[in-house]
Amino acid sequence: MGHSVSDDFENRGEQWTYQMENGQTKYKVGFPPKRNLFSEFHERFHETFFADDPLRPYKDKPLSRKLLLCLQFFFPILDWGRHYDFKKFKGDLIAGLTIASLCIPQDIGYAKLANLDPQYGLYSSFVPPLIYAIMGSSKDVAIGPVAVVSLLLGTLLQEEIDPTQNKEEYRRLAFTATFFAGITQAALGFLRLGFLIDFLSHAAIVGFMGGAAITIALQQLKGFLGIKKFTKQSDIISVIKSVWDSAEHGWNWQTILIAASFLALLLAARYLGKKSSKLFWVPAIAPLMSVIISTFFVYITHADKQGVQIVNKIKKGVNPASANQIYFTGSYALKGLRIGVVAGMIGLTEAIAIGRTFAGMKDYQIDGNKEMLALGTMNIIGSMTSCYVATGSFSRSAVNYMAGCKTTVSNMIMSIVVLLTLLLITPLFKYTPNAILSSIIISAVIGLIDYKTAFLIWKVDKFDFIACMGAFFGVVFGSVEIGLLIAVLISLAKILIQVTRPRTALLGNLPGTNVYRNIEQYPEATKIEGVLVVRVDSTIYFTNSNYVKERILRWMRDEEEKLEAKSEPKFNFLIIEMSPVTDIDTTGIHAFEELLRTLKRRGIQLILANPGPVVIEKLCLADFTEHIGHENIFLTVGEAVKACLVKSRIHEEP
Repeated sequence: MGHSVSDDFENRGEQWTYQMENGQTKYKVGFPPKRNLFSEFHERFHETFFADDPLRPYKDKPLSRKLLLCLQFFFPILDWGRHYDFKKFKGDLIAGLTIASLCIPQDIGYAKLANLDPQYGLYSSFVPPLIYAIMGSSKDVAIGPVAVVSLLLGTLLQEEIDPTQNKEEYRRLAFTATFFAGITQAALGFLRLGFLIDFLSHAAIVGFMGGAAITIALQQLKGFLGIKKFTKQSDIISVIKSVWDSAEHGWNWQTILIAASFLALLLAARYLGKKSSKLFWVPAIAPLMSVIISTFFVYITHADKQGVQIVNKIKKGVNPASANQIYFTGSYALKGLRIGVVAGMIGLTEAIAIGRTFAGMKDYQIDGNKEMLALGTMNIIGSMTSCYVATGSFSRSAVNYMAGCKTTVSNMIMSIVVLLTLLLITPLFKYTPNAILSSIIISAVIGLIDYKTAFLIWKVDKFDFIACMGAFFGVVFGSVEIGLLIAVLISLAKILIQVTRPRTALLGNLPGTNVYRNIEQYPEATKIEGVLVVRVDSTIYFTNSNYVKERILRWMRDEEEKLEAKSEPKFNFLIIEMSPVTDIDTTGIHAFEELLRTLKRRGIQLILANPGPVVIEKLCLADFTEHIGHENIFLTVGEAVKACLVKSRIHEEP
């Protein structure tokens, strides 16, 4: 005990020791190895942006091998393609044909959600899946237009340009938004900023998706009921008012009959698919069969002459080039950027969540940043080939998984089928009723309403449930962008509350052990006479340092009042359990200094238990350890309590 704190700090290999009354030496808090500013910055930077250590495979490899690994990173097909065989192709072929039968009718319907002609939905299931098949790391994600992103684009784009009066400009803005969505996604992947999408909590996503599903289903009432004049607003009040106003003379009973009949058929097929995994193909093929049957029915009955609205015409041929239609300058470029960023982030969130889900089910890993690069590249190229924003589709990915896909070749098979459709059979969709497309979309989005997860969120975390319901009602009663904004704000509010108001706990001793735990969690835990033990369950920063100090003082005040009411002696020691405190800043240290001065005035000794390496280093550099005394910093709460009891006995002796 003859050396100073500064000596201990310089000699990092040593540890503070405290000689107990019985002569037994106890280990005390150790220091981390001394680091310079550059090494500390390098470690923090590496953990923030390169936590997965992506350069590890390149270590000690020749240049040729490094080049090959680099190519395989950007194009995973070069890696798994070497081991591809006929058995895998068989599984991919079946899966690709199955998801193609699902995607064709969905694409036509989703294009209408985005206020685009039907062929643009098919275009978006041709080029993007091919790019993803080469660059994507998920074996199960099926790429194409999705309901939520289609609705989001349709809602945001029509606020800027009327899709009926300025069709060409609207389409150009859609391509512009798709281009910037791709740029956003690729930039996040390249700069390794994928963690930003985690700021949208799971609860908020559940609520947002559920609200979007309700909104999408309500929008389909136009085609379901055969209404010609329908509101452009997406909130539930406007939609219900529009439906009610058209009830007297705007509904078409033939349309309702077609829509209701096939919706019942689609829901029955969906039920069968859930009932037995062997019947996964039933809900997958049901939409295409519904389109074929309903189209044939309308053709032979001439129902289009009775007011049943039909698709009329889907342009035949492969994707035309559209790079010259993208706005790179002017006000529309800025509008496209704003819309593209939002659509890109939502698309990323959905695709990566789907990819992680199925990767977990098959026990393999996907690289989030690599996925962002793949999704971004496919949307950039897609914007130049008449596609709008594509991403991972949950319904198609589920079918892809159930059908036994082995690699991303299933996306290629689907893409080829879509190409053949564009080249050969699009004229056959002329008599396809809009009602069947509405039924297909309604049956597809029902799965987005995850009421079971919402109920689980309610049981587990009420604040998460508020975020969930906030996003849900924001979409349903406001708009998609309002719901998204609410989801983000509530998610950030939760983070701020947890950061600014960290939990603290009063600890007691579990009888017969040297363990100290929260007395609320363990009612049998007993308090130690003359000692108050408090645990801080968070890092201590400028955002919460004053609260932590005030909360500790409040614990002291409450306990002193209880002791006074029982006529018991007051405590002389305050032990702060620092194990959960992983970091502290200068404001936090200043708060501790103020707390130390307050305690000294009241004759109470402050003691710290088990501060982490970063915390003890900063406390030492700030000379706080000199003020508190290194003999008052212990490795465990148990040792700190023993030392306090020893000191109490010494003071009590005459």
